[in-house]
Amino acid sequence: MAQHRRRRTALAVTVPLALTAAGTLAYGMFPGAQPKASAATTAPAWATAVADGFASVNALGQNGTYGGRDGKTVTVRTQADLEKYATSADPYVIVVAAAINIDPVGKEIKVQSNKTIVGSGTSGQIVGGGFFLGQGVHNVIIRNLTIRDTYQGTWNDKDHDFDGIQMDGAHHVWIDHDDIRHMADGLIDSRKDTSYLTVSWNRLSQDNKAFGIGWTTNVTADITVHHNWIRETEQRNPSTDNVAHAHLYNNYLEDVAGTDIKSSYGNYSRGRTNMLLENSCFQGINNPVIRDSTATLVQRGNQFSGTTGRNESGGSGASWDPKSYYSYTLDKAADVPAILKSGAGPRSSIGTTATTTSTSAAATTLTVAQDGSGQYRTVQAAVNAVPANNTSRVVIAVKPGTYRELVKVPANKPHVTIQGTGASRKDTVIVYNNAAGTQKPDGSGTYGTGGSATVAVDADDFQARNLTISNDFDEAAHQDIAQQAVALRTSSDKVFLDGIIVSGDQDTLLVDTAAKDKLGRVYMSNSYVVGNVDFIFGRATAVIDKSVITLKKRYNGTSAGFVTAPSTAANRKGILIANSTVNGDVSNRSFYLGRPWHAGGDATLDPQTTVRNTSLSAAVKTTPWTDMSGFSWKDDRFAEYKNTGAGSGAASSDRPQLTDAQAAGQEVADWLAGWTPTAS
Repeated sequence: MAQHRRRRTALAVTVPLALTAAGTLAYGMFPGAQPKASAATTAPAWATAVADGFASVNALGQNGTYGGRDGKTVTVRTQADLEKYATSADPYVIVVAAAINIDPVGKEIKVQSNKTIVGSGTSGQIVGGGFFLGQGVHNVIIRNLTIRDTYQGTWNDKDHDFDGIQMDGAHHVWIDHDDIRHMADGLIDSRKDTSYLTVSWNRLSQDNKAFGIGWTTNVTADITVHHNWIRETEQRNPSTDNVAHAHLYNNYLEDVAGTDIKSSYGNYSRGRTNMLLENSCFQGINNPVIRDSTATLVQRGNQFSGTTGRNESGGSGASWDPKSYYSYTLDKAADVPAILKSGAGPRSSIGTTATTTSTSAAATTLTVAQDGSGQYRTVQAAVNAVPANNTSRVVIAVKPGTYRELVKVPANKPHVTIQGTGASRKDTVIVYNNAAGTQKPDGSGTYGTGGSATVAVDADDFQARNLTISNDFDEAAHQDIAQQAVALRTSSDKVFLDGIIVSGDQDTLLVDTAAKDKLGRVYMSNSYVVGNVDFIFGRATAVIDKSVITLKKRYNGTSAGFVTAPSTAANRKGILIANSTVNGDVSNRSFYLGRPWHAGGDATLDPQTTVRNTSLSAAVKTTPWTDMSGFSWKDDRFAEYKNTGAGSGAASSDRPQLTDAQAAGQEVADWLAGWTPTAS
């Protein structure tokens, strides 16, 4: 095994973005849309978007909600085609590109599992009908649609069960950026213990019953309702019955004065529901917040204007923190009306080739193609074209090919996304072969570890998806120089790497910060990291989530190595590996999970790696942590929690395990500290 040399301090680099459950992640399969049945093969962000809130939680055998991402993308304009794909057993991203009139009126199309149904811009409409998700249906996304007009002339209609979206015993469903209005019964009905549901950024209006939840005595459902504009509805806004965890935040309930529609109540915690209601705004609502005597309702930071009647909280249920399940960020209640008036409902760029975040302007897209069919032939040329100090997202769409180049995203170019446009993350490859000991062309010395990176990201709010970043330095041919060869280096904050491959040997992925006292958060999901020696290392607060860490042998066929080498500053969080898989074609008991890197011999550092809820192959040593450069791992922070597989083991002095109480403070949300990574 090549000796690991002490590193010098270096700047950083970054790239990435996409999604899939680590246990079933197929190497080389892009977890976004596959080649469309009608037209292009690119997979824009809306096709690979995934849910937040409870719909993002790994439960019931479903790791988050990503819809039909793993299937073909099809465009539909007729009811027959919509039903054909929505009711199929296969995964699909279904783009609704027209107003589809449903016959007979009130019919609810029976959606099957693993579907994304998304409106193309503002043109996707379901008129006179809706959707039904039955028992066990899961992993469904319904976005950016207008669903309207099954109203049969009776306000509180008891005869026509014509809902916009009805769910009976479904789970892992995301209803997002829809406009649902003027239906015969409920706009949304979540019934019969439907769980792991997120309802976000919708406009719900012109109806007697907006959103009903419950209809059993079981208290098992977990539901998130956030950033919805509910106006001119009388009841069920929502009514939440027997829900174990109901998290409502940043919603805007509005009863407009001078109209015939009068609210009877706003948010209702019924039965034995345990509801947390945060930073929502209530305008002109009668009885804005009510609860049954058996229910629990905790209010924080809500704003009330022109409201009358009951406004309640209390109850004996156990307190709970949503951040123990998922990360989220609250907007101020005073800002919610303006945010939702501009951001709720269908967006013109979702379901088309452009993307936006919930409140930001449409992204600028720059195209890269080696054959000259794009605006630029190299990725770096596109980065160079990004205006300095840009304030909005720039997506660099890179066509399939191998781009042998160095890419640097400087600190003054934030909000950049680099995205491969092929069907697989293996189709678009950025690769180079510098190592720490490689001489610079200008004769000014060697690159050093950080300088060897193929892609270096110093800019905040960087994202990357659907591509491979590699360093293919030939260790065997260059045994005379330092072997560290970085594929991707980041030294900035809010770096989102999703659905990528980062591949190398020694020091593959360097997650750094701009300075020792600077925060640098990195979130990697549904990705692969490949290497052998200290191949996930650095000073950043970094999460490797729902990913595969692939161990590989050294250039000479030996099997030995170290997964992580954190150099965490004191009082910061280091490297967290969660909900992932560690495996590879290597010998049993030959790899350590990590060792402490006190960069430059700095004894004030407090390196940290936590590996939790992760499948470990037999390649992992029974004593998975070891010392480095005279520093004992036992003096720093190394621990596991509820790992599985042949490489897992019981607690001992050589294998610390977190207690449940300790683990509650070492969740993904704790690492991200209020930042919610969102594909854009």
